[in-house]
Amino acid sequence: IFPKSVLATYSKIFISFIPESFQHLNTVLADRFMGNRLVGPRARVGGGNPPGGGACPVTGFLFMTQNQRVPADMIFLRTSEKNGSCFLRTDQLDGETDWKLRLPVAGTQRLPTAADLLQVRSYVYAEEPNIDIHHFVGTFTREDSDPPVSESLGIENTLWAGTVCTVVGVVLYTGRELRSVMNTSNPRSKVCAGSRVALVQWTESVGLTLVGRDQSSMQLRTPGDQILNFTILQLFPFTYESKRMGIIVRDESTGEITFYMKGADVVMAGIVQYNDWLDEECGNMAREGLRVLVVAKKCLAEEQYQDFEARYVQAKLSVHDRSLKVATVIESLEMEMELLCLTGVEDQLQADVRPTLETLRNAGIKVWMLTGDKLETATCTAKNAHLVTRNQDIHVFRLVSNRGEAHLELNAFRRKHDCALVISGDSLEVCLKYYEYEFMELACQCPAVVCCRCAPTQKAQIVRLLQERTGKLTCAVGDGGNDVSMIQESDCGVGVEGKEGKQASLAADFSITQFRHLGRLLMVHGRNSYKRSAALSQFVIHRSLCISTMQAVFSSVFYFASVPLYQGFLIIGCLAQSAGRGQEGGRGPRKWHTVTCSAPLCLSEFVHIVAISFTSLILTELLMVALTIQTWHWLMTVAELLSLACYIASLVFLHEFIDVYFIATLSFLWKVSVITLVSCLPLYVLKYLRRRFSPPSYSKLTS
Repeated sequence: IFPKSVLATYSKIFISFIPESFQHLNTVLADRFMGNRLVGPRARVGGGNPPGGGACPVTGFLFMTQNQRVPADMIFLRTSEKNGSCFLRTDQLDGETDWKLRLPVAGTQRLPTAADLLQVRSYVYAEEPNIDIHHFVGTFTREDSDPPVSESLGIENTLWAGTVCTVVGVVLYTGRELRSVMNTSNPRSKVCAGSRVALVQWTESVGLTLVGRDQSSMQLRTPGDQILNFTILQLFPFTYESKRMGIIVRDESTGEITFYMKGADVVMAGIVQYNDWLDEECGNMAREGLRVLVVAKKCLAEEQYQDFEARYVQAKLSVHDRSLKVATVIESLEMEMELLCLTGVEDQLQADVRPTLETLRNAGIKVWMLTGDKLETATCTAKNAHLVTRNQDIHVFRLVSNRGEAHLELNAFRRKHDCALVISGDSLEVCLKYYEYEFMELACQCPAVVCCRCAPTQKAQIVRLLQERTGKLTCAVGDGGNDVSMIQESDCGVGVEGKEGKQASLAADFSITQFRHLGRLLMVHGRNSYKRSAALSQFVIHRSLCISTMQAVFSSVFYFASVPLYQGFLIIGCLAQSAGRGQEGGRGPRKWHTVTCSAPLCLSEFVHIVAISFTSLILTELLMVALTIQTWHWLMTVAELLSLACYIASLVFLHEFIDVYFIATLSFLWKVSVITLVSCLPLYVLKYLRRRFSPPSYSKLTS
């Protein structure tokens, strides 16, 4: 008896583990695929003798081939590109979609071949691992020259894990020290053309063509088919804090040195010469949903540039407060620059974003937009996507920096009713620090919320606060590595797999290829899954209630004897056999007679009760499942018939304890039929009456 009970228990456990096992297997295979990717050959060489501190000898190089994803944070030593540079995006980390220029170490890029790297004796000084993805401080020193030559290493010389390029590099950080990992809280690319490419294509359309560009020079063709040659003297990459980038070039035909700069309007407004139209035009372009950049220039004399270059090189070699020293030197040039033009690049929405958001809103789902874009761009995107309706007021939360300002702005926001909220990441951080409860209470009442300039950790924090303050389920949708924290923090994570990479989809519970599929995922598949899970739960509860009720009735009829109804009939059969042996041994026959209550008679009646009730239970469950199914599939038909066949087959195997002759009688058939109808008919009559006289609201759409 005991082995059969154990077998039944383990069978149930095994069946329940099958779906989870398949899901776990898929996850393991995906992780193994990502972890076992080949990232190119590795060459080990003898290192230099670092002076200590944060320095480490270069003992090997990692060669990355085309379309391979960088597996670790690296220093960019060499590229096969003729122009000696590469472009990448950090959208997997911070949401920025502009292309970022990365430059190799000048000394290693000038080597004739990549094999010459194996003969270099050098060491790298690198700062301690930290969370900042926009700065890096280090030096690269070659010891095989006399005297040793040191070059400064900055953010422009780094390749963070997750990007795609063809380079040779030396690994700095791995594992938990990766910038991408340190920017992901609570863990459970090569993409389309950016704003720079769009601007280059536009200038070509008006006649000015970029003919060539490498690390030290560029060539332009004018509408008159004249070639202009420029030497690149200095390049100042874009950073999140400066919100601008610059370049110093020399015209080879005239020798004139010019400093060009482009950046965000809020920064460039204080750098360019006074004008009365910049703010107005920037606002107009931002309201149209364009990414606005301001372009300016400044002519430099030869002596002025030489003085700047000496101070700039000295600042870049510093390993303490380098960013501050470099910024101070560059800012000495950023004064009274001549305003040239404004540029505006449009980020087009994916197909069917508007109807998808409209569907979610009509379903009673509140949508919050968390983005790294600037406030004006995020606001316009929300309008274009119809996240904020045309006739809906928008409250732009003023930039606050302390508790008093946050208190005043919250009071102003409290007086607004039924309006969308737009807030920046800096203001959000201040509000959550001092007035977390008050802010979340007001924000949750808004029909829509737009949080701009959000860091990855802020996105996860907002999701966590929504769960805690509202007690409702949250669904996070993202397409980049900077959305991983948010996706994993939510109750249901949806990753959009596409040109942004696969980090979000690998970390999510569900993966889709376009945002428009979210509507069908939630409204169709999600609703059907919920209804099926609810129906399954009801069947389990119904079965348990039936067994419990019959057990209670059985116990009351048989004087509350502690005997199970179904599994117990095997035990009673053994007890009857044991009673016979006990009588023969003279070990208390009267006691056994009292317990078994005339065992032969009670056992036969009990077996009939078990046969009738259990057969009725099986038929009731199968019938209720059949009546609940709305769309029949051949697998469902097979499952229904197979379940019935298994039960009939069990009667043959259990003939020792079941009266097969009684099952074939008319008495058994009509009793089972009546019990089954009494169990099913009233329930479905009530369901029919309810649908007939009180139909659900969605039935009007299907009629």
